[in-house]
Amino acid sequence: MLHLFIIAIRMIAKAKISINISSDKHLISLLEALRPETKKSGNRSKVNIKKDGSLIILNVEAKDTVALRAALNTYLRWIGSAIGALEVITNR
Repeated sequence: MLHLFIIAIRMIAKAKISINISSDKHLISLLEALRPETKKSGNRSKVNIKKDGSLIILNVEAKDTVALRAALNTYLRWIGSAIGALEVITNR
């Protein structure tokens, strides 16, 4: 008699990024700009963004490291671009 056992291993990759934003006004602007993107659930990753004092906390959970890297790259580029734009507007 042959017994076959299949064990499904589900790999989950996670990352937590904390970014200090010195201006509370910029922090709120960033949160408002990024929050709608976090509501769009992808099938390979989930992103949660929140404020903790002067920090933006970005929590990313993905099915694998490739999806984690893609989500992190996307959100970090968006944050970098938004910070750059806010600095240009502020320094006018």
